[in-house]
Amino acid sequence: MKAFILSAGLGTRLRPLTDTLPKALVRVGGKALLQWNIEKMVGAGIREIVVNIHHFPGQIRQFLEENNHFGIDIHISDETEAILDTGGGLKKAAPLLAGDEPVLVHNVDILCNLDFNLLLQHHHSQNALATLVVRKRETQRYFLFDSRMHLTGWTNAKTGEIREPVPGITLYSKMLAFSGIQIVDPRFLSLMSGSGKFSLIDTYLQLAPDHRIIGYEDHSSLWMDVGKAEQLAEVEKWCSYK
Repeated sequence: MKAFILSAGLGTRLRPLTDTLPKALVRVGGKALLQWNIEKMVGAGIREIVVNIHHFPGQIRQFLEENNHFGIDIHISDETEAILDTGGGLKKAAPLLAGDEPVLVHNVDILCNLDFNLLLQHHHSQNALATLVVRKRETQRYFLFDSRMHLTGWTNAKTGEIREPVPGITLYSKMLAFSGIQIVDPRFLSLMSGSGKFSLIDTYLQLAPDHRIIGYEDHSSLWMDVGKAEQLAEVEKWCSYK
């Protein structure tokens, strides 16, 4: 399995920290967010990672060089000219991820103790094109799944917006929040039809009618979105117990 870490975001919710450094290098527990995720991936046996960059890109390049790329192959997908969102970012990085291995796609501001290898086993067992890690938690936006955990739509609970792969058919039995983590099959990279800046959600909904886009409900004990400055104290507490 290879990995792609989405690190190009501006980190506006973490200002003023991100006024002078990229979100990926915000430190918690003495380590940059990027380092937490790289080390977890290395511990799971991943030896090839792609990191996309946009905000203060030189700082991320320097950080990786100073740490000898953590002893593995780490490639850079450069979005300096324009940030491309999750879908556009993955499509741009696709040549660097080419091969026959599944790709773990992970937001840099997510910290968790999810077992990546168990996730991979489930992905293979379901013969899925994409496996989306989801949890039961309060939020505004949810993926919708049927009783077999096949993707049937997406909704914004605050606005009432519903998007479904087949317009007019919104059959679901579960509303679950996305965790910022997914595994995609190598075939997925060639099936992405978007261009420029676009969200992976768009691609999942496009492909769901004809392909197995499934959810993996994560019950692990730890999941944190380090997207806001006020969450850093909570994350620091978690890091102190690691």
